[in-house]
Amino acid sequence: MSTAEKQDRKPMIEAEQLSKFYGPFKAANNVSFKVYEGDVVAFLGPNGAGKSTTMKLLTGYLAPSEGIARIAGHDMAADRIAGSERLGYLPENGPLYADMNPHSMLSFFADARGMLRDKKQERIDAVIKLCALDNFLYKPISKLSKGQRQRVGMAQTLLHEPDVLILDEPTAGLDPNQIREVRETIQKLGQDRTILLSTHILQEVEAMTNRVILINLGNIVFDGTVDEIRQDQETLDAAFNRYTTA
Repeated sequence: MSTAEKQDRKPMIEAEQLSKFYGPFKAANNVSFKVYEGDVVAFLGPNGAGKSTTMKLLTGYLAPSEGIARIAGHDMAADRIAGSERLGYLPENGPLYADMNPHSMLSFFADARGMLRDKKQERIDAVIKLCALDNFLYKPISKLSKGQRQRVGMAQTLLHEPDVLILDEPTAGLDPNQIREVRETIQKLGQDRTILLSTHILQEVEAMTNRVILINLGNIVFDGTVDEIRQDQETLDAAFNRYTTA
């Protein structure tokens, strides 16, 4: 994308020299990038590279040691509530209430967000349809498959109509059919939302995203398109290995 094209769209996710230190260990080191309105971006890196730490910094779940995280222009340290109203965050293995069913859990979170009755029912109906929860809507969450639980987590993430989504390993541990279901949901969401997506499944990157940000040892080592990361028609796996192997 050209500089002029980027200037026509708002940055919805911004990392500005973000760092997180644990003593001498740098989990994230001077991380900077922007995700623009309408983009679906893959955030990649090996285990321990700093992906989840960076995502937690962006969402305000962690306070940065240095730098600024912004969601839709809101500083997530100084103005987290306003930023969170625009953000949907699905952490890896996000917590669900096992003794509830999907419908009761969505109702609980709608009440927690202070939704009025008509708006509450409208939004619950919308996320049930979008995430295809109808067949297990009243089944205890403890009895659901992992793929079904992921869809419930996605529905809860979307309940307040966020226009920015940060999804941490949404297909981790799923079988091929479940991965396809989650992929289809994300593709629908990407039609009118800004998404930053962490995944270990590189085929998902080519199927769902238009840009790759690669982090290794807490540092951004690549930021560009899928075509740009590959050299001489190499596979995405080979490119990933080249950037993340010392």
